Amino acid sequence: MPGAVSGHSHRPTTKTSNKPFKSRHATKSSIRNAAKGKVAEERGVRKTPHQQVMSKFDRRNRNKQLQLQKHKEHLQETSIFTGKDGAPRNVAVIPLCSDGDAAEAIKSLNASIDIETEVPQGAFRVPVDRFKQKLQYFPLKRDLTACLDAARVADYVVLVLSAQEEVDELGELILRSVESQGLSTLFTVVQGLNKIEPQKQRLSVISSLKSYITHFHPEQEKVFSLDNRQECSNLMRSLCSTTPKGIRWRDERSWMLVEEVKFGESTVLTGVVRGKGLKADRLVQVGDWGTFQVEKITAAPLARRKRGEEGMNVEEGAEEILDQPTEDRDDLVDLAPEEVRMEDDDDEMNDGMTTMTTSKKGVLLDDHHYFSEDEPEAYTAPKKLPKGTSKYQAAWYLDDDVSDSGSDMEEDDEMEDDEEEEARPEDGEEGLAGYAPTEAGGTEYPQTEGGFIQPDAEEDAMQLEAYRNQKRDEARDDLEFPDEIELHPNVLARERLAKYRGLKSLRSSPWQEDEDRAYQPEEWERLLKIQDYQASKIRAAREALVGGVAPGTRVHVYLKDVPATIQQSYNPSQPVTLFSLLRHEYKKTAVNFLINLSADAAAPIKAKEELIMQCGPRRFVINPLFSQGGNTPNDVHKYCRFLHPGQSAVATFMGPVTWGAVPTLFFKRQVPGSVLNEDGEPVSNLPLTLVATGTALPPSTSRVVAKRAILTGHPYHIHKKIVTIRYMFFNREDVEWFKALPLWTRRGRSGFIKEALGTHGYFKATFDGRINPQDSVGVSLYKRVWPRNAKQLGGPLLDVTGIQQAQQEVDEDAMDAE
Repeated sequence: MPGAVSGHSHRPTTKTSNKPFKSRHATKSSIRNAAKGKVAEERGVRKTPHQQVMSKFDRRNRNKQLQLQKHKEHLQETSIFTGKDGAPRNVAVIPLCSDGDAAEAIKSLNASIDIETEVPQGAFRVPVDRFKQKLQYFPLKRDLTACLDAARVADYVVLVLSAQEEVDELGELILRSVESQGLSTLFTVVQGLNKIEPQKQRLSVISSLKSYITHFHPEQEKVFSLDNRQECSNLMRSLCSTTPKGIRWRDERSWMLVEEVKFGESTVLTGVVRGKGLKADRLVQVGDWGTFQVEKITAAPLARRKRGEEGMNVEEGAEEILDQPTEDRDDLVDLAPEEVRMEDDDDEMNDGMTTMTTSKKGVLLDDHHYFSEDEPEAYTAPKKLPKGTSKYQAAWYLDDDVSDSGSDMEEDDEMEDDEEEEARPEDGEEGLAGYAPTEAGGTEYPQTEGGFIQPDAEEDAMQLEAYRNQKRDEARDDLEFPDEIELHPNVLARERLAKYRGLKSLRSSPWQEDEDRAYQPEEWERLLKIQDYQASKIRAAREALVGGVAPGTRVHVYLKDVPATIQQSYNPSQPVTLFSLLRHEYKKTAVNFLINLSADAAAPIKAKEELIMQCGPRRFVINPLFSQGGNTPNDVHKYCRFLHPGQSAVATFMGPVTWGAVPTLFFKRQVPGSVLNEDGEPVSNLPLTLVATGTALPPSTSRVVAKRAILTGHPYHIHKKIVTIRYMFFNREDVEWFKALPLWTRRGRSGFIKEALGTHGYFKATFDGRINPQDSVGVSLYKRVWPRNAKQLGGPLLDVTGIQQAQQEVDEDAMDAE
């Protein structure tokens, strides 16, 4: 094999690559054509403007600063507990079972780290020298009000379960309520595990309790046993070292757990300031006592010991004034001055005089009273035009000249789509099916071509009663036939529905507020009106960030004008909390709350039914209006007569402002055992149940809650698109009054009243398509409903004594039955 050099090749001589010619004067067009659409891109260039500005060193430095800032914030959160004058960690111990004992649970926890103290009633401090911390326990009994108040200001909540007894209705009510109002760091313990025999069953009891508590709180990984010293010691370490996660709405305000109350010329509350700085200019909400002004805030340091010449002497700290009210102090006036209302009333009187001079011959439709002029005009339906027809061309189309050829027909008025909820025919233009041309051939529906024959009065009444007997049961009818009402034949509809008006579209038609001023509440014009809720909320929250007594300071808060009845009803064993209200949070306005009714609820909630609402630190007795949520162009929302299980609505009433999305609880009082399930068994034996939860929404006095009334009629005679309707009205005058209102059917057809027939309320109507004889014809009317005032709740949520007496009566009845 001849030898050859590996990898050697001759340079080709036939191909030469000369250096290309480059012109210094190439045109922009030639350069663009040569690029062929490509964009010159340098490798390594950062895409975002932020990356272009910062170098690698700057980015490392920035990340380091963020890390240091986060560490600083963590130290600031925990620094309130450090030092000799640090704030104690609030621990609320809540028993959920009937045999649970919070005092014994606290003794077991303290004994695990060799601390022996007596457990008094109310809040008390325990110094933990091993971890250099201070714990402030609050042992509780199974009282719903006390548990909610203590958990509201607790850094840690310890739930006490029993190894022998199950959690009953009261315990589950406490658990659900505490969870729904906002809960900080949670721990779960079990009591009496050593009493379980044989010993092998203890693991199954622990796993069962863990399965129960993880159903409500999935983050609970362990259930501590109070009979195990090592587990109690681990729990004490967690209580002293874990950073509480806090509650957002609580941390935006200043708050404190009251340790001591002194009554006298001025009521003095003693405690440690937490959250934001406490200001004397802001109002304070003290439990269920009410809202008060602050006279002054003074320092209240704990007694210290210093070594003297003759051993240990006790020296009381001098009382120092930390904050006093200024000219910017909030007052306890919840409504605007009366002078403002008088000026508004004068303007309304002038407007009213002008309105009353005009005679009205028809119902209000959108912003106009049709047929109210001297010469009544006939109502004209919107023209049916081919697609693409301009306004100028539309004038040249007569109603009879439009072709019925098919699908190129459209309404002259544009429809506005609603993405939030599908519109229904009773909502107006959005829910209609559109124009459907009538075929020229025969029809299977009954027709009439002769004149109208007046029916017999007795026969007509019997047919009406048979027609209406098909629908009964108020709550069930609200689901099947929402908003439908039935008029008595002897009642004039124009008088019965005098406050109602018509709307072409519930979502977009304008709402004339001048028509409602005669029916609005007396204090409506004096309510707080918020133009920009978001800006006002941010301004109020930023005010709380600066100034005031620093968190972690033990203070005396002097309250002004506390009623003497509070001293008589004060119970030292019940927790007392103090919350500083943000600016304007005492002023009254039309407030809105999102309310969610669980799908497992036993019964629907009727609007204007009495409920007990807890929002943040305040509780009210309310009679709310329910309305649909969402944003509409005209800010009009349909009133809901019932809130059915699984539904959500907006609850509206007149009450004080609440800034931010604060969780809300809705309770309902009831007779024990009165509510039954599908099997006929009582749902609850408690006089109070948690029926719904919710969140605070932005308040608004311009939000219109419109109650809808639907009058339905039955097609009597059908002749193509002309239909004779009965059972909607019962006299000719009512037909003439409501003549301007648009008609609709359940299947989406739309029409209008053409003329009245006879004297019994029959009328002839024209529709945009052929209707079915089984279809019902309706007309929608709306009136504005006004929210009611809220009252502050006085007394506890649940009367424990009453529950025990009711339980004894149930047991005695059971024994007698046996």
